[in-house]
Amino acid sequence: MIRFDRRVRMLAVGTAMLAGFVDATGFVESAGFFVSFMTGNSTRFAVGVAEWRDAALIAGALIAIFVSGVVAGSLIAARFRRVRTLLVLACVTSLLGVAFALRLADAGWPAIACLALAMGVANAAFEGRDGAVVGVTYMTGTLVQMGQKIANALRREGDGHWLPHLGLWGGLVAGASAGAAMVTWRPLAAYGCAALLSAALSLYARSIMRIPA
Repeated sequence: MIRFDRRVRMLAVGTAMLAGFVDATGFVESAGFFVSFMTGNSTRFAVGVAEWRDAALIAGALIAIFVSGVVAGSLIAARFRRVRTLLVLACVTSLLGVAFALRLADAGWPAIACLALAMGVANAAFEGRDGAVVGVTYMTGTLVQMGQKIANALRREGDGHWLPHLGLWGGLVAGASAGAAMVTWRPLAAYGCAALLSAALSLYARSIMRIPA
């Protein structure tokens, strides 16, 4: 995160907010499954298998859909490296728009599946200078890095810049709080707001990349 330009860091935090918003929406709508946090779904899958419950099928399907999104996003990013962030976010916006349309038609599970696909794609939006992809839909790695850098700061050795990681985590938590409140109040509005937020992030990505309309 610290290697990114300040504007790109802001965009990454905004994308993490979107991921939190969408994940909370999917969690409430599916009664306890995740659309971006696949560690949680993996645990649900394992427990479902052990107990011979349908939860294993649901969790497994969401994991497969999410991975498919990662594959699709990665292929787009590899093909269009110069504008990868813009194109990936544009694809996410389109998928969230489809999810909104499906939810409008009362197609609940297909809409949730579309949310998971969008979150998989979103993970290809940012690439570090070392070629590593910056995950914006899950925070375990971010929190581990933050803890390591706090330790570095306390030892006064190595990279001690932990605040950018805290910002990324805070963005996801803030987005999740807003998403949970919105979907509880009016589910369809939550889907619409997610698509609008993603569209706003796409426009911001275009502006910082100086791509003409």
